[in-house]
Amino acid sequence: MDPLSRTAAAAFRTLSAYVLCTLYTLLAGPPGIVVALGLGRPMILYRLAAAGSRLLLRVSGIRCRVEGPGRLLTDRSAIYCFNHASNLEPPIAYLLLEPLFPRMRVIYKRSLRRLPILGRCFDIGGFIPIDRRDREQSTRALAEAARALHEGNSFMMFPEGTRSRTGELLPFKKGAFVLAIDAQAPLVPVAIIGAQRAMRRGSPFIWPADIVVRVGLPVESAGSTYDDRDRLMDETRNSIAAMIAGSA
Repeated sequence: MDPLSRTAAAAFRTLSAYVLCTLYTLLAGPPGIVVALGLGRPMILYRLAAAGSRLLLRVSGIRCRVEGPGRLLTDRSAIYCFNHASNLEPPIAYLLLEPLFPRMRVIYKRSLRRLPILGRCFDIGGFIPIDRRDREQSTRALAEAARALHEGNSFMMFPEGTRSRTGELLPFKKGAFVLAIDAQAPLVPVAIIGAQRAMRRGSPFIWPADIVVRVGLPVESAGSTYDDRDRLMDETRNSIAAMIAGSA
C-alpha cells in the first residue's frame, strides 16, 4: 500500500474510532450512571469503561501483549506508574489494571471534570482531580489519594505529568512518590512500548500497531520517609527506562 493509501486508511480508521467511542459514551454513559447510583454499584461503570477502551483499541487496529501480568498486586494497594508518550496509553493502562476493579483509582487533570458524562463517572468511581498549578488543591488531592490507598485502593499514575514528544522518558514529578511514602504503598513500574508510534503527539491519526506492556517488580516504600522520595523516584524511573530499552 502506498503512503497516500495508508494515510487515507488511517484517517478512516481514526474517524471510525472517534465516532463509535463518542456514540458509545453518549448511549452507555447516562444509563450506566443511573444504574450505578441506583444500585450503589460503581463496578458497572468500570465495566462499561473497559468495554469502551476495548472498542477504541480494536477499531484502531491496536494489539497489546502483556509481559509480567502476574506482577499486579491484587492483594494489596499500590501505585502503578506508567510512561506517557501517547493518548493511547490511558486506555491501555486501564485495561491492564482491570483485575483491580473496582478498587482502582485515577488521579486526573482537574479540567477533565468539566466533561459532563466523564466527570460524573469519575466522581462515582472515586477518581481524584488535581490541578498542578494550584498547590493547595494538589496537596488536598494527594491527601485524599493517601486515604484511598489506606482503604485498600490502588492508583494509576503517569509521573511524567505530560506526554513525551519523542517517546523518551521525561523527568518525573514527585507527587506519586510522596503519595507512596504517605501511604507506605509500593510503586509498580509499567512500560508501554509502541504507543507513541501508533499515535504521535500533535497528530489526530491512530495507526495500527503491536504494543508491548511490561510490568516491573514493585519498588517497596515501607519504612521510607520524605527524604527517600528521590531514591524511590529514581528506582521507579530506571526500571521503566530499562523495560523500554528491552533490558528487563
